[in-house]
Amino acid sequence: MTRITASLAGVVAALLAIVIQSHAVPGTLGWWERDIPPPASSSAAATSPAEPIPTTPPDNCNQAFFTSILPSEANLENIAAVPDGGSHGEGKANIAYPTDPTDLPALCAVTVNVTSSPSSSYRFGLFLPMSTEWSGRFLAVGNGGFAGGINWLDMAPGTHYGMATVSSDLGHNGSVIDTSWAINQPEKKTDWGWRALHGTVTLGKKLTAAYYGSDITYSYYSGCSTGGRQGLREIQEFPDSFDGVLVGAPAWWTSHLNNYITQLGMYNLPNTIDSYIPTPLLQVVADEVVRQCDPTDGLQDGIISRPDLCTFNSSLLLCPSNEPAPTCLTNPQLSTLAKVYSSHHHETTGELIYPGLTLGSEAQWWAIIGNTNGLPSPFGIGYQRNFLFDNAAWDYTTSYSDSVVDLAERLDPGQATADHYDISAYRSRGGKIILYHGLADGLVPTKGSELYYQRTMQYFGDETTEFFKMFLIPGMQHCWASPAGVDAPWNIGGAFQAGVMGSGVWSVPGFEGSEEHDALVALRKWVEEGREVRQLVATSWRAGMNASGGVRRQRKVCAWPGKSVLKEEVVQKMEDGGDVDVDVDVDREEVWECRWPEEGGEGEVEVD
Repeated sequence: MTRITASLAGVVAALLAIVIQSHAVPGTLGWWERDIPPPASSSAAATSPAEPIPTTPPDNCNQAFFTSILPSEANLENIAAVPDGGSHGEGKANIAYPTDPTDLPALCAVTVNVTSSPSSSYRFGLFLPMSTEWSGRFLAVGNGGFAGGINWLDMAPGTHYGMATVSSDLGHNGSVIDTSWAINQPEKKTDWGWRALHGTVTLGKKLTAAYYGSDITYSYYSGCSTGGRQGLREIQEFPDSFDGVLVGAPAWWTSHLNNYITQLGMYNLPNTIDSYIPTPLLQVVADEVVRQCDPTDGLQDGIISRPDLCTFNSSLLLCPSNEPAPTCLTNPQLSTLAKVYSSHHHETTGELIYPGLTLGSEAQWWAIIGNTNGLPSPFGIGYQRNFLFDNAAWDYTTSYSDSVVDLAERLDPGQATADHYDISAYRSRGGKIILYHGLADGLVPTKGSELYYQRTMQYFGDETTEFFKMFLIPGMQHCWASPAGVDAPWNIGGAFQAGVMGSGVWSVPGFEGSEEHDALVALRKWVEEGREVRQLVATSWRAGMNASGGVRRQRKVCAWPGKSVLKEEVVQKMEDGGDVDVDVDVDREEVWECRWPEEGGEGEVEVD
């Protein structure tokens, strides 16, 4: 049985643990694309008036060195030599990312403030491992929601691989649901939309090369949700930024998704109408969906692996005599339910606005269908009020229609939308993409990623899989975890996944550095050694977010169009009525295999 909780803090956790003249145009030469002056000589650094910092990292982890190489628009805000086993971050002052990483390798931690326009600036953090440990690689990590803050916690795992690692605050300090900073601030919107990340990556690379006195060999990116959008947006506009990107649950279609979220709230609101579905009833729906849809994949284990094969009969939830009750839904409520599952099309043109939510994602719906405070999700109305209309009093009840989507497409505040599908330039330079999305994601619809992949395939056809892999992970919610009581394997070393398990955790606990278990390692092997990523192993633990209790489940997840199935010997054992030990026969990755269309799987991406 899945469990649903409802609190504002849960929204934040779901996203962390889970946007004209004044707008710069992508591709325009910015200060960050100028050459950095050569670093000062060691003798000049030695005579600098700046106080030397005791370091374990190299001697150039000091103010004088970085001040000498920064362009005029950038200022050194802080520098610290972090000893082996140390910690670094900004604590609670960092609203979105208050947990500092611990148990770091020895490194130099640098914070830089950059003026991006006369009315905006952004900060970024850079972790530089010791020169003897640096692998020659560079990693940028993304953010979540509308959050502003340096994501120190997600930077940490890369340093354990010897990567120089960077993150931007996107130009503000705020939570994942806070958009108040954006109202009447077009330059800040642009920083959030693309400019802060791009400037951070470009300058971060140059600082890294200067620090080590050596060129970067390979550059990577990892991000989920907004972070997934950031990664796609960067390779679409600046294909030379990265050699490989690990993209989770991308909120890529900003102009549509954030408006669709308001539409979801309008389906269910106000909370006084007969069709309103309160949070406790979402649990009832979730349980019935599992009952009907779990068997479609051939194994009743509480995990819905093939929602696409399930024909859900919602009428079985209908209350006797159509009277409201805590264990069933009325006809008006069933009507709301059908709308949430269905894709939304433009009321005038009939064009797709956004695909509906997936069967099995109900445990997170409360956060986006108006179950928190009687209003649509702040991811929706916050976007309209503070990004699109610059009017905090904008009233969705009288002003929202599909024409708002038309306006968002025309304006695209912050130029945040990542809807360019012809990424030939990125492919031509050998760039690789791993995109993953949980099939139980109730915040950013999984079908949105399928849609992006489908539209990319319209340009590249079957050749898409040569450089772009999509993994749909059964039972995984938004970016990490699975519904309580389901315990589906979800950890593949993606963004946020180490941090939610502990401040000192990196990679997949117990499987650190394994290309079979850690998608970032798999991506690196694919880019650098040509080892195609056709499958990964997802992991969950008996103690939830604590690995000390041991592994609960591991299963293979397969690059589309592959499907993960139990090996024939296990299926035969079940069919013969043999004694099946779940721990041995079902929950070990060794008994699962990926099967592709030529081996009996399916091979179509369909989004209505």
